[in-house]
Parts: sequence; C-alpha cells; structure tokens
Amino acid sequence: MPATEKPLWWEIRRAHNRKPASYRCPLCGELLPALSEHMLMFPEGDHSRRRHAHTECVLEARRRGRLPTRSEWQRTQPPRRSAASRWLRRLAGR
Repeated sequence: MPATEKPLWWEIRRAHNRKPASYRCPLCGELLPALSEHMLMFPEGDHSRRRHAHTECVLEARRRGRLPTRSEWQRTQPPRRSAASRWLRRLAGR
C-alpha cells in the first residue's frame, strides 16, 4: 500500500519504549517527550510504518471512529463466498 493512501484499519498497542527519543504525535502534531507513556499505531499492521502517538490522542480518535481496528473494519466488509459457492456459480455461468 502506498504511504499516501489512507489505511483501512490500524493495529494499536501501548509502547514499551526505553529509548530516550522524542517523537511528534501524528494525530495532534505536538511533541511526544522522550520516555513518556504513549501508544504505537501500525497502519494495516505494517510494523515498518509505525507511528508514536499520545495515549489521549489515540483514545479520542478511537472514540470518534477515526482509527478502526482490523476486526472493526472486517465487520463492514461483505461476507466472502465459500470456495464451493464460487465453484457452483462458475458452473452455472457456462
């Protein structure tokens, strides 16, 4: 997925950072001080594109429905047909 596309879902977890590094929260744009309590967000589970964010910002975005989890996103998708159903549909089309 190109980095410019909006992710369909997010994996979110608490950060366990012992590295003294500062980050900028992608949700509010404010500084996230080193060694502070925060959360990690992974767009569509891609750990190479992780983002560090304030816990409060993540919780607020979740309340507003802006950071759906994979299971929440999957519930909005049409059900996938079984292999047998797809096979029967192909046979009927002949």
